[in-house]
Amino acid sequence: MLNFILLQAAVAPMSGSSLMWAVFIALTLISMLVSKNVERKFKKYASIRTEGGLTGREVAERMLLDHDIRNVQVQMVKGTLTDHYNPTNRTLNLSPDVYNGTSVAAAAVAAHECGHAVQHARGYAPLGLRSALVPVVSFTSRWVSWVLLAGLLLVKAFPGLLLLGIMLFALSTLFTLVTLPVEINASARALQWIQRHEITSPATHGYAESALRSAAYTYVMSAITSLATLAYYVMIYLNRK
Repeated sequence: MLNFILLQAAVAPMSGSSLMWAVFIALTLISMLVSKNVERKFKKYASIRTEGGLTGREVAERMLLDHDIRNVQVQMVKGTLTDHYNPTNRTLNLSPDVYNGTSVAAAAVAAHECGHAVQHARGYAPLGLRSALVPVVSFTSRWVSWVLLAGLLLVKAFPGLLLLGIMLFALSTLFTLVTLPVEINASARALQWIQRHEITSPATHGYAESALRSAAYTYVMSAITSLATLAYYVMIYLNRK
């Protein structure tokens, strides 16, 4: 979003896109509210213990074992909400609060990341596509802002440059769209498992659902913002004359 604002500032005099400015400012504010809501809920649910008192590490190890996954290592990484599954080296990385935590939030996050490991083990297609896109998007992300900026400034003289930028940005948009089913499916697997194995009780399971649902909204907003930005660039290209 910051990249978009900087690009817009450079071309605002020629684009006449006050409506698009309003749309993107609104999306930015909504995204900030969604992120704050995630932080608030995880902080709240981090104070609610699970009935069994299992740590996030223990939840992860049990879920992996229950799915007969024995080649994934559960380890602790620095940071807050830095939890992720790495399909390249088959490691399940949990932040200290999740790794050592015995809360509903810790159990939900640990199970969610295990959901990705289960997806990998079962050959879940969207996860495979997202993994394949990672190196491509990592490379294009270094250049896309500069290509788009040059393309916007020189759109009338060299329209092909903007088209190249649009194609590069489209890859990032595709990545955000593919990420949606991957994250939603991982949460669904996690919630089913922790409920079935009574990691959460009827009294606390709703908190786990609320935490993961709030986290999913961040991916939804990312996809919407990326689509809107892509549409904006396409509009400029089509109306370049």
